[in-house]
Amino acid sequence: MHMRHSEHDHGPKTVSLRILLEDPEGLTGVDKAEWDIMAAEGESLLEAAMDAGINIEHACGGVCACSTCHVYIEEGADRLSEASEAEEDRVEEAPGLQRNSRLSCQCIVQAGEGRITLRVPSWNRNAVKEVPH
Repeated sequence: MHMRHSEHDHGPKTVSLRILLEDPEGLTGVDKAEWDIMAAEGESLLEAAMDAGINIEHACGGVCACSTCHVYIEEGADRLSEASEAEEDRVEEAPGLQRNSRLSCQCIVQAGEGRITLRVPSWNRNAVKEVPH
């Protein structure tokens, strides 16, 4: 399943986002491990990454029904929405659970100062992937 852009308004791309990829070739097709992009307030980390050409796995289409978009928030957690109970339940199913584990589809960028840094683990891959129609 592939994610569609959300219907809600997105603010201007004014939030600095650093994405660290443990498997850059598998997620982007190029050997670039660090990506500095801009995200918009109201946009999820998954949406921002996908817009930049970083294909973070999201088997459920970004609706918090799986844990394939599991990432680690290394910096700027205070610039993201708080985890809901549904997200906490789902992220517990992800391998490699850490205190800074989140689902990128549920992390909504909020206003504030400073950069957000997330790490996408190399082992978190969707083994069965649908081909887009």
